[in-house]
Amino acid sequence: MQVDLTERVALVTGSAHRVGKAIALELAKNGVNILVHYHSSEESTVRETTQEIKSYGVDAYPVQADVSTNEGVKTVFDAVKENYGKLDILVNSASVFSANTFMNVMLDDWNKSLRVNLTAPFLCMQAAARLMQDNSLEGGSIVNILDYGAVNPWPDRVDHNISKAGLYMLTKVGAMSLGEYNIRVNGVLPGPVMKDAGTSEEQWQRIGQRSPLGRTGDAGDVARTVRYLVSESYITGTVVKVNGGEDL
Repeated sequence: MQVDLTERVALVTGSAHRVGKAIALELAKNGVNILVHYHSSEESTVRETTQEIKSYGVDAYPVQADVSTNEGVKTVFDAVKENYGKLDILVNSASVFSANTFMNVMLDDWNKSLRVNLTAPFLCMQAAARLMQDNSLEGGSIVNILDYGAVNPWPDRVDHNISKAGLYMLTKVGAMSLGEYNIRVNGVLPGPVMKDAGTSEEQWQRIGQRSPLGRTGDAGDVARTVRYLVSESYITGTVVKVNGGEDL
């Protein structure tokens, strides 16, 4: 059965920019009200994103917090309850992407990757599940945004790999644990969908040419996959690769 997204409420972490913003906008297009979470984004960026979301005729409320802490999670979920009184969708998109080899990774880097990429999603899932239990038979939907490092070891991103691999397993454990409350937990594992500042256009084109489709994707590909997962009531414990077949 397909879920009607009109007037649903979603918390999208890291939704002020990049992939998180694309997800928030895609959900907004389909009638979802958005709690716009951010941590260190510029206020002007947050305002712009909030206005873009509202342009689709839904409500958007920005809140700043470090969701890798109990205090930050409380701030965000207090805002959810005060502004909307319920939560239907959680998308864990906020992430850090550190570059460290096995021998040079420092404890601070290690802890930050685990805190932002794994602890924060867990704390948000736990808090979200408590709210979603009140949704009666409708339950709720949680989507975790992974990346290729979760399943394929990048030797220059050791702490990142470990944190995302943990999030992969958290997605599976969450699906097993929360199914009794009719809360679905899935993941999206993007491939090359958004060029970072350190990658030239020529390098980006070469990356795309390695896939069977011969091109890169974009953030919209991820956003539409998230929208599909939160719309389908009989999918849980699934991680969808959105990578143009890059891993084949």
